[in-house]
Amino acid sequence: MAAPMEGRCSFFVAKKKRFCKMIVGKGKLYCGEHANMEEGGCSGRIVCPLDPNHTVTKDKLEKHLKRCNSRQRDSPVYYVENRNGGSADEDEKLQQVSLSERSRTELESLVVKLKTAVKGLELDVDVLSHPVLQDELNNPKNGDSALKHLKQQSSILGHLEQLGLLGGGRCFVEFGAGRGKLSHWIHEALKTSEGPENKDLTMLLVERCSTRFKVDGKHQDAGVQFERLQVDIQHLDLSKVPVLQKKKLPLVGVGKHLCGAATDMALRCLLESPRHGEENEPPQKRLKPPESSKATDDPEPPESHPGPGPGPGPGPVLGIVVALCCHHRCEWRHYVGQRFFQQRGLGAAEFSAFCRMSSWATCGLRPANQDQTNHRRDEGGHEPAEETDAVNGFLTVSEREVVGRLCKLLINSGRRDFLETKGFNSKLIQYVDEDVTLENVLLTSIPSSCSSCSSSD
Repeated sequence: MAAPMEGRCSFFVAKKKRFCKMIVGKGKLYCGEHANMEEGGCSGRIVCPLDPNHTVTKDKLEKHLKRCNSRQRDSPVYYVENRNGGSADEDEKLQQVSLSERSRTELESLVVKLKTAVKGLELDVDVLSHPVLQDELNNPKNGDSALKHLKQQSSILGHLEQLGLLGGGRCFVEFGAGRGKLSHWIHEALKTSEGPENKDLTMLLVERCSTRFKVDGKHQDAGVQFERLQVDIQHLDLSKVPVLQKKKLPLVGVGKHLCGAATDMALRCLLESPRHGEENEPPQKRLKPPESSKATDDPEPPESHPGPGPGPGPGPVLGIVVALCCHHRCEWRHYVGQRFFQQRGLGAAEFSAFCRMSSWATCGLRPANQDQTNHRRDEGGHEPAEETDAVNGFLTVSEREVVGRLCKLLINSGRRDFLETKGFNSKLIQYVDEDVTLENVLLTSIPSSCSSCSSSD
């Protein structure tokens, strides 16, 4: 841009290669943030002591500190320190070895272990869609980026419907909600279905960061409640969320790309929080559970049932549908599939290596002189670390992509195993094509007793 827009700030933001777009006061050249650029630099603005990324005038500092978004706030009632984080493992710290520090022999040994461990593991392919998104998918105003997300949301809704999870009288918990687009489309899908069974719907959006351009504020329908929880999943106790304590609704966990360990913490959050009612409380009528529920003298261990024992919290978990990504950001101490790894003779060392190798499936291995703009990022926007020449000579590009996929399959299978120990029937599904996103695996799960009777629906 040759000059700032009329009425806008004259400060040039070098990182964005454009002028600041903030509105300025009458007769001013710069906005409040850049007022110290005025001639003489005597605006009286100082860096905020709570957050160096913004400034404040000296005479308003005391007032600003009371309302600054970076101020320390009282923890909400549902905040429980490390509630879903797993236990710290001192051995894990000793296993954080980069791939470039490993010898070729070590790398070859890891690949052998990986290929042995994934034998018999399956990934289904089932690309679905939902009619509620059809108009948006055909809207010519949507660019490639918007279409990519719409196709994923459409398939996720298709799988929710296929599993019989789209309905009212329940609470959808969207983990890593961002702007809340997935919850938006779930609500839109249910609006098209008439009947009292689709009323009393609660959408709980969990996001640790403050988010701009949220869409959930636009929904004001009677009988539908949108509520945001600004908290890290690691510290969220669903049994203490007021709306769930009040309504005792059954839960459906959803998420579109839960980065790394966030998936493991979300699974713990859903399945290891106290539940309301009996341990084996039957699901909704649509699932047609057997007439004879298991009695209290059931010889099966408690962990085989969908949901923990009695408590003041929400109802049972009806299902989970989560798109997975960013396996290079997983951590052993948070990982729910530790038992699965250990049964295969693997531990923290192998897990750490496989997490790093998983980025080979999505990072786009490129020659040193290739333009960096062609370098791929994962779905969460994270850029896996570059490998050194010592690793670049190991396997061909296509072979390394295959190894990366196998690492993801193994890590995801550990999560599926965790769900099965909790009494759920789970699948790993390629839910969209690779040209939509390279992170195209969906984890679905419903109580085993429900999957056995779904064929009779």
